Amino acid sequence: MSQAVLERLKQNSVIAAIDSSAFPKTIPLDGILANDTRVLRLKAGEIVVREGDYGNSAFLIMSGKVQVVINPPLTAQQLGRQSARPASFGRAIAQLWRRSTTPETRDISRYGALGLTSSDKKAIFLQDFPAVLKGRTTADIGAGSLFGELAALGRTPRAATVICSEDAEMLEIRWQGLRELRRFDAGWKRQIDANYRNNALKAHLQDTPLFAGLDPATLQKVADATLFETYGSFDWSSSFQRSGAADSLRQEPVIAREGEYADGLLLIRAGFARVSVKQGAAERTLTYLSAGDDFGLSELYGGWKGGAPITETTLRAIGYVDALRVPSRILEELVFPKLTAPPKSFLAFAARPLAEDSMREWEIEERLVNGTMAMLIDLDRCVRCDDCVRACASTHGGNPRFVRHGKTHDNWMVANACMHCADPVCMIGCPTGAIHRSEAGGTVVINDDTCIGCGTCANSCPYNNIRLVEIRDLDGRPVQDEITGTPIRKATKCDLCAGTPGGPACVRACPHGALSRVDL
Repeated sequence: MSQAVLERLKQNSVIAAIDSSAFPKTIPLDGILANDTRVLRLKAGEIVVREGDYGNSAFLIMSGKVQVVINPPLTAQQLGRQSARPASFGRAIAQLWRRSTTPETRDISRYGALGLTSSDKKAIFLQDFPAVLKGRTTADIGAGSLFGELAALGRTPRAATVICSEDAEMLEIRWQGLRELRRFDAGWKRQIDANYRNNALKAHLQDTPLFAGLDPATLQKVADATLFETYGSFDWSSSFQRSGAADSLRQEPVIAREGEYADGLLLIRAGFARVSVKQGAAERTLTYLSAGDDFGLSELYGGWKGGAPITETTLRAIGYVDALRVPSRILEELVFPKLTAPPKSFLAFAARPLAEDSMREWEIEERLVNGTMAMLIDLDRCVRCDDCVRACASTHGGNPRFVRHGKTHDNWMVANACMHCADPVCMIGCPTGAIHRSEAGGTVVINDDTCIGCGTCANSCPYNNIRLVEIRDLDGRPVQDEITGTPIRKATKCDLCAGTPGGPACVRACPHGALSRVDL
């Protein structure tokens, strides 16, 4: 951001209201605005964010208006996505004689046939958007409004699609800058927290079994007292790629420590956390928590019954954790009197033999718990015939979408194939939304038509499971950029053979049953 643009930005009423003196010298407000924001000039019909996408920034409308699509949502094609449809038997057979002998061929005429156009390879426009939005429930948002902050800070999918209804100027704020604005400016903190309380908090509490039976008035009391907390690094994938699993326990921020006073119930909203207990001079991992789990309930309940509410185990953030803290006084007043049985303690996991811990420790330290459809190979059964690799290649244009190599533990190997993660950091920052979750099953897929080959997803994947390939046209000629002459690349990865009858070809091709897709 140039100095001239920065000075003009500071004249905006929302930015001018920020108390710059509240920011430390090491993190000045001008530095945040110069390095963690940018001014966007958007045209009517441009899609700002897509429902279901993972984003790492929020948007402040400086001028113009946008429309939030509430119901029904836009179709996958209108959002530039592909809907995986199982192929018919006839279409599957037809693929055999239509298959090219040249790897990575594409019908490049398709790229302009979606009713979508690009501007500077970043913007996607919805053609004739007034007609498309007619009959849909929408909400107008005007100048001075902030949107997208909950998904940016909480690493959750965008809740709705937002489209410019007229030419607009916006300030895009990266999550790092948004975090500091919320941290040092009381007004931004109040606004962001109020938005979450009004739009998402009560829905989250209702989905938690502990609060599911509360009446609306009681639930509102719980929501009003709940605190928001984050731990670890939002972009944990980059630090994990540099350091790997070496000494991971010391790198994980402590959320609650064994032996300390418990003052509230922690509800995990996003990310993963490790539960461990001291054992001699080391620590033993008992289990891990993910979205929807809670920590500290048994200790708080015991304290309410007359014991000491001392934390029995240690909780650490595995990468990044977004959590809610419900104060103990609220539980004692509104929840504990209605419990019919004491909650179970995590110490019950310590009763199992130590020999059963090694696989769990390995999965947590390597962050493999993130995988919902990991390729697991039994090395005692695998004969290295590579039938799985050939089957994958024949299903995906001549190039396999995985490498039969990866992390190993005993006789098990997790191959370098997309694991379709519960927390897919590869989606963060994709400029066109090409990498996304499929509507059916929620697998992570790439729309080849809207992928621009920027490599953002490949660089973000902490498991090195996404690769860029140079593409060719149907005649086998390399496809090149018309201006620069450089080869055009596309991101590729395992898509679980979307649209192919019978599921993943790698699993079906293994002659010894050594390969399976599992939720780790």
